[in-house]
Amino acid sequence: MRLWFALALAVVSAMPGRAQNPSPSGQPESQIQTLTSQSTLVVVPALVRDKSKSGQLVFTLTADDFQLTDDGIPQKLHLEQDTGGEPLALVVDIEGGGAGVGELAKLGSLQTMLDSVVGGVAHKVAVVGYDSSPVLVQDFTPNTDLAVKGIQALIDDNNGDAGAATLDSLGFSIDLLRKQPIQYRRAILLIAESHDRGSRLKLDDALRDISDTNTAIYAIGFSTDKAEVGNEVAKLTSNKPGPAHGCFSRDPNDPNVDLTKNPGTQTFDCLALLAPPLRLATIAYVAARDSLQRNVPETVARLTGGEYFKLTSAKSLTRDLETISNHIPNRYVLSFQPQSPHPGFHAIALTAPHFEHLEVSARNGYWADTSAQPAKQPNGAPQ
Repeated sequence: MRLWFALALAVVSAMPGRAQNPSPSGQPESQIQTLTSQSTLVVVPALVRDKSKSGQLVFTLTADDFQLTDDGIPQKLHLEQDTGGEPLALVVDIEGGGAGVGELAKLGSLQTMLDSVVGGVAHKVAVVGYDSSPVLVQDFTPNTDLAVKGIQALIDDNNGDAGAATLDSLGFSIDLLRKQPIQYRRAILLIAESHDRGSRLKLDDALRDISDTNTAIYAIGFSTDKAEVGNEVAKLTSNKPGPAHGCFSRDPNDPNVDLTKNPGTQTFDCLALLAPPLRLATIAYVAARDSLQRNVPETVARLTGGEYFKLTSAKSLTRDLETISNHIPNRYVLSFQPQSPHPGFHAIALTAPHFEHLEVSARNGYWADTSAQPAKQPNGAPQ
């Protein structure tokens, strides 16, 4: 999600009218100083559909046709060109235990359509299966036949436990993708039940991992038996928000800060006391965190700008895979440098305000680990 740039400026100081000769000590009289500045670049893939034409994809927009806000602050956008031909790294992440066991028989069409999903570009596909823990079934390979064999091995095994550690598996898959060449687009095809019942990864950490990446997650979810869910999702919580009026015991954007124990300084312990950008970011953070407890596949798809589908039958899976294969290569790739980045979760909203008939789908948040100032040009102006 974020690419870090260093802008090195060589500043040469010299006395007017004097040559830059070495001093008696052997050191030059002029000194060269290198200044480094970091800048955050946020990548926002976006899909645009025409509601008046049955969701037909739209390809003719420019950067000026979009409007993006980061915590409510408008941002200047850049549009990458010709991104549909970039290579693709895809992880197929399948729940093979618990409620997933009964759904594996529907995945036959995934095997036959895998080539269509990755499209005609250079690609690598890996297969991950999980129950109470994830396992790499097939490492990245350009050979989709090997990936298909991995999927078939999961179907044939049909013997996973009921752990359903979806967040752990997503973290595992994202780590695999981080190791792929930077020029590859990154995507996860997640097939999972609604609830996570066994992850060791806490919700706060999961939200950070999912939001701190340029990986689009396409999720196909199936219902979880409510009788089996119980209170398992409670195990995933940490640093819980406080009462409904909006107070917190810890700062969601910096969990190390205890808001109830901050003597000598102003304590921002309620949403009403936060500045508008941080207030919006905190509300979005809490909403995303709560949504993860209700439906993991749907939430991660929205957070990353992917898409969510319900798995009801083998036929519905075929239809949804056709949609995914059409949408993966046909997204606008927008980017921006935040004007005032702060550590923690950011809420972003992308629209095409001059086109009421267009529907824009894009990621709705990202995570920034450290505060970075916009990069400066040699004349001191922002880039």
